[in-house]
Amino acid sequence: MKKIVVFCLMASFIFSCGSKKAVTKKKSSSRTKTESVVTENHPRDNPKMENGEEVVNGVEVKITSTDEYIALFRAIAQEEMRLYGIPASITLAQGILESNSGKGRLAVEANNHFGIKCHDWTGERIYHDDDASQECFRKYNDSKYSYRDHSLFLTQRSRYAALFKLKKEDYKGWARELRNAGYATDRKYPEKLISLIERYRLHKYDEEVLGDVYVKYEDEIGDFSIYYVERGDTMYSISKKFNMSVEELKAANNLSTTSLSVGQKLKIDKNAKETVAVASKPKASEQPVKVNRYHIVGKGETLYSISKRYDMTVSELQKMNGLKDNALNIGQQLQVKPAN
Repeated sequence: MKKIVVFCLMASFIFSCGSKKAVTKKKSSSRTKTESVVTENHPRDNPKMENGEEVVNGVEVKITSTDEYIALFRAIAQEEMRLYGIPASITLAQGILESNSGKGRLAVEANNHFGIKCHDWTGERIYHDDDASQECFRKYNDSKYSYRDHSLFLTQRSRYAALFKLKKEDYKGWARELRNAGYATDRKYPEKLISLIERYRLHKYDEEVLGDVYVKYEDEIGDFSIYYVERGDTMYSISKKFNMSVEELKAANNLSTTSLSVGQKLKIDKNAKETVAVASKPKASEQPVKVNRYHIVGKGETLYSISKRYDMTVSELQKMNGLKDNALNIGQQLQVKPAN
């Protein structure tokens, strides 16, 4: 009888232990599954990246459009142009393209607007997939330092020396030479920069820096030069500027009307341009005669077109007439030659 009782007790004990182990395993399995979910991390969980904020001149900002980007960085790009000779149009176009108008991960999380990699960098860094997985990129405390580093990057490396032999107005040449020097691997990189510059008229910021020494850069195609229509230009004023008739200008560009748009490309006969240049130069034997001479402003005329007509600079024309800006009215009388 004792043996039977002992046997029953042992069986009951063993069964009890087995049940506890089964319960324990079940709890363990449930806990492991929960932990794997909790420790999972995604880049979108980063609040700064989600808010799209970066630092510009010590202030956190969220950029939502290309126009906002240009408004924020044009002054910085112009200052870099004054200090280092890099066209503001090129710097802005590169910033827009490389940073997706300030909305890219490198711009938001690292204030890096030009995709400059670590190389010999000793400061903070960020890792990001680019040409290869998890490449090292420079990280800045403020976006303005990214712009400065971009200037130093180009001026201190010999492979970019050819850039600084180009005219500051020649943004197309700068775009092409950047690609030739190996700044970007994208074959269409120059075209993308040029498209941005012309779409947003970024070259006007170069003109603001250069002032009177700015000369509109003109491409050459076969027997023609290319002129970019400016605000206030008309078919008539352009034809007079290049000593062509309106009909000749329309025929050269396959135009059926005289309508123009700012930034439009027009082909100009090279010979016509040369005729104007030669005619505007006085012979060595001729002495300039100072006379009272006035010009009546016509429709579509600008200070620039009038100054070129009388072989003057815009500043000289403004000073002679006491003008503080470029605004003109049809019928306005302008002095174009000093008195005797």
